[in-house]
Amino acid sequence: MFDRAHDARVRAAAFEWLADQVARHRDVLPRQVLAAGFQLEGIRVPLVGPQGIFKPQVLSDVPLSITTAPDGPYDDAFGNDGLLRYRYRGNDPNHPDNKGLRAAMERRLPLIYFHGVARGRYVAAWPVFVVRDDPPNLSFSVEVDDATYYKRPEEIAAQSAINEGDDARRRYITASVRVRLHQRAFRERVLDAYRRQCAFCRLRHEELLDAAHIVPDTDPEGEPVVRNGLALCALHHTAFDRFFVGLRPDYIIEVRADIRRERDGPTLVHAIQALHGTRIVLPRSVPLRPDPKLVEMRYEQFRQGAR
Repeated sequence: MFDRAHDARVRAAAFEWLADQVARHRDVLPRQVLAAGFQLEGIRVPLVGPQGIFKPQVLSDVPLSITTAPDGPYDDAFGNDGLLRYRYRGNDPNHPDNKGLRAAMERRLPLIYFHGVARGRYVAAWPVFVVRDDPPNLSFSVEVDDATYYKRPEEIAAQSAINEGDDARRRYITASVRVRLHQRAFRERVLDAYRRQCAFCRLRHEELLDAAHIVPDTDPEGEPVVRNGLALCALHHTAFDRFFVGLRPDYIIEVRADIRRERDGPTLVHAIQALHGTRIVLPRSVPLRPDPKLVEMRYEQFRQGAR
């Protein structure tokens, strides 16, 4: 028999634990941490399992989380209405996992969504709600809500019908999460390609690394793909964006002439001026290296600004 109070305690504890993990690891979480989970009243509660729709043993019949694996077998994507389309497990609408998500929708229970941005690394969004079941297309529609509304078990247990304000808020948050997922996926793919080091200076402190666009994402050519990305430390990302430095199509760095002439202490000398004429670190995989056409476009902008 479904025990709403017990179910709410488990979900509230999972949300609290997850918030703590994000504070420790930032928002890209290792799968092994999620699989190990946490202890609740002496019982281990993992947050993910072998299947995308996951229910730990501590819960009766409604899953705790849904997961989209990187390069997984299911085509989970956002629809034209901005909502996440989460695929059924298999083709049977009455598979126990699919019935579990249907129960979550009917009881308005919050779940956790894990989006795989790279092998073994996931971005978490919570709470999420199943808001529509679409058997002909073997999928559910999912919205993200604000975690501050669901911190305590009694807040989860008291979840009632969605009013118009709730729906508008959830659609706005879902759109924001969609952008964040794309940004994190781009960063992880680029950092993996460059072996988690700055392409300019080889700094390996991941907390200080960014995925820089060669051509900005506001440009029609600026797609969030590895060939339009560079792994750069925060300093060199800013220097690249502000055209202090440029990258030639042969992957040689140029420092703007006026910057080379400046006298401003050791940081400028060693961190910026010394880059002039050096070759960047490149991905080992040739298909992941910067697209020469995009580098040429960006280099021409640098040359225009350097005149």
